[in-house]
Amino acid sequence: MTISTTRKLIGVTAVAGLLVALAGCGSAPTAGSTTAGPTAVAGFQPCIVSDDGGWNDKSFNQSAKEGMDKAAGELGVKAIEVESSSANDYAPNLENLVAEGCTFIISVGFKLSADTVTSALANPKINYAIIDDRADNTGATGKDGKPTGDGKTDAPNIKPLLFDTVQAAYLGGYAAAAWSDAAGVNKVGTVGGIQIPPVTIFMDGFIDGVAKFNTDKSKNVQTFGWDVKAQTGAFTGGFAANDTAKQTSQGILDQGVDVLLPVGGPIYQSAAAAIADSKKDTVMIGVDSDLAVADPSVAGVTLVSIMKRIDSAVHDAVVSAAEGNFDPTPYVGTLANEGVGLSSFHDFESKLPAGLTDELAKLQAQIISGELKVTSPSSP
Repeated sequence: MTISTTRKLIGVTAVAGLLVALAGCGSAPTAGSTTAGPTAVAGFQPCIVSDDGGWNDKSFNQSAKEGMDKAAGELGVKAIEVESSSANDYAPNLENLVAEGCTFIISVGFKLSADTVTSALANPKINYAIIDDRADNTGATGKDGKPTGDGKTDAPNIKPLLFDTVQAAYLGGYAAAAWSDAAGVNKVGTVGGIQIPPVTIFMDGFIDGVAKFNTDKSKNVQTFGWDVKAQTGAFTGGFAANDTAKQTSQGILDQGVDVLLPVGGPIYQSAAAAIADSKKDTVMIGVDSDLAVADPSVAGVTLVSIMKRIDSAVHDAVVSAAEGNFDPTPYVGTLANEGVGLSSFHDFESKLPAGLTDELAKLQAQIISGELKVTSPSSP
């Protein structure tokens, strides 16, 4: 892809220095040291079940599986990993894992919440963890009449693995605005899969980060696809990479944006296809994993990724449970504990606007210290 020559440049060395701070490997739930090799208690059997995105989504599920594989390898045990092809598989898959003798089961995603609670309540001697959900399906109801949860996990043997992704997304939004401003386009956008907290938290941070850039620089970078105040925006209706996702992405591109944030696992593939069809100098931002590494085929259009270290959270939760230290207290990934952060800018490192990396480092420090409050209605 040809990058506009109007962009100001910055040296790679300066970028590399920032990224040490922005994208550490990340600590997650408290676990025993792995330097000498963790040891599992007798009979420990780790298991994991995907949502219907599958293990090869280059994002959410894949990251969780990588964390499980790493932990199992260190522990010298064989994990049981079950892939779901639809929502109808969730309950049967969990039942099968119980039957297989699993002692620690990780459910990948909010979609498995109700079935995970049911399984956990029926099997109190088994420990569970769930990603991106508090497993709090009882309590208050929203305007649509659906349960919103009361903030308390419905079963005492479930550990929520949560991420305050708004913090990293804020940095991503600021970077997107700087990139678009340097090109003279001044338009960025986002599109989500399903309007749920794990998705909208990215969108909230992204839009707020753009607003921060506009305030600091007296600029007017416009945003499309999400209204933070109204909590409404553009969604594909699912997480599949299909024509609907491509058309939804195209709808945002048609607004003239040159940076697009697709939030929803595989829908990035549809966004990339829409960008390719547009034949413009448009880039996108990855989510969850470092997308340029997870899927090199889109590295040429991936400016940066807003990461949540699901792999680290899963790894450390498994090791902790293996050593007999299971703790149901929710884990929350933040910039401070490196549970969330920005990836490297990879192919775009030498093309970034001058001073951007220093500005991002300063913002990160302010968020970590509490000087800068970055929140979302979907923050854990």
